[in-house]
Amino acid sequence: MSQQLPPCPECASEYTYEDGDLLVCPMCAHEWVESAEAAAPETVIKDAVGNILQEGDSVSIVKSLKVKGGGAIKIGTKVSGIHLLEELVDGHDIEAKVPGFGQLRLKSSVVKKA
Repeated sequence: MSQQLPPCPECASEYTYEDGDLLVCPMCAHEWVESAEAAAPETVIKDAVGNILQEGDSVSIVKSLKVKGGGAIKIGTKVSGIHLLEELVDGHDIEAKVPGFGQLRLKSSVVKKA
């Protein structure tokens, strides 16, 4: 006996199918995990080496970064008290006060947990 799959949450199409752990809608190409419908998934942000970052962590910069408007943040610059953004802003998922530069948004791929 086959299991009844839920309709697509985006377009309500009844033609959903399973692709591994995902459910896929062929009508609108929406993909989702069935258990994620009940509870919103928690976003996990990892640094450049795979450590899980948490609100308020201290990190160090792993590569030199050019800053719009002049200057550059050097490798090894320590940043403390990071804020994890709920939604990506131009690919940036961390907000922090960088010494000498002020409040900036950073990508998790250029920081390492200190």
